[in-house]
Amino acid sequence: MRIAKRILWWIGRFKYVIVVVGGVLLITVLGENSMLQRYRYARQIADLEEEIERQDAIFMHDSIRLEEMERNPEEVRKIARERYFMKASDEDIFILSDEIEENNDYAPTQQN
Repeated sequence: MRIAKRILWWIGRFKYVIVVVGGVLLITVLGENSMLQRYRYARQIADLEEEIERQDAIFMHDSIRLEEMERNPEEVRKIARERYFMKASDEDIFILSDEIEENNDYAPTQQN
């Protein structure tokens, strides 16, 4: 009984400090709208915006190549020969290297 009175006395004396510390913890660490969670969301948004920019650049590059292919049928032949190693009936193809650069647009895609 005496211990309970003493605990209540300490809580009564420091009630404002307890409320302030609890509020700061709630705002900064706990809950889905905390500062920590807002930081994580901001970092995720930045990563997604970078991915959007990367995909937009790829889209623009592919759109330009598609327009070139629609305008010029010789471009289709060029891509077929360089990327897929296709050939005309009277040609021979010699591949001089086993390694193909990864960033080359005309490199053949590997299928599993």
